[in-house]
Amino acid sequence: MSTTVKIESELFKTIEEIARKENTTINNVIKQGIEKIKNENKIPDYLIGNKDTYNPDSKENLKMAGIGKYGKPFSAVKLVREMREGGHDIPWC
Repeated sequence: MSTTVKIESELFKTIEEIARKENTTINNVIKQGIEKIKNENKIPDYLIGNKDTYNPDSKENLKMAGIGKYGKPFSAVKLVREMREGGHDIPWC
């Protein structure tokens, strides 16, 4: 499969001049331009008020959610049935 890319001659000349000045290849100049655009569209960390939810740390979230070691396991289905029936055999009571 071949792909043809058409670049305007003036644009190509400009990229070529930049590559010569920077002593690099045309591909590197294009890659640097793409990276710069990606970084410009990224929200800076200091502007994110809820960094923990924006870039979540799963281990920290598990600790904060209270997921940890519990003493005696119980069946949630059984608990709901007993509560509906008015039973008092609730594990934490």
